[in-house]
Amino acid sequence: MRRLAAPLLLAALCGAALADPPPEPKVERNVAEDDQVRIEELRVRGETRKVTVKNKKTKAPDYEIVVNDAGRESAGGTGTGLSKSGSGTRVWRVLNF
Repeated sequence: MRRLAAPLLLAALCGAALADPPPEPKVERNVAEDDQVRIEELRVRGETRKVTVKNKKTKAPDYEIVVNDAGRESAGGTGTGLSKSGSGTRVWRVLNF
């Protein structure tokens, strides 16, 4: 019985190694805009990863909303000076490289 178990185990491991790789994640880019703002949303596997808000008429800077992961607290705790909303934290970029 032991002689039969080793080849079966080896065949099972080789079969798992030859299996198809996992499929690429579904990526969606949604844009909503009106005459005031343009909102760009990036979704990966159905979860919102990044939201960018661009003002059209005012000279206010563009900002991103860092989305909180479900079941996790945001990285910026209280007292950090970051403005928080119910779904994420607003972040303004100061420098671009």
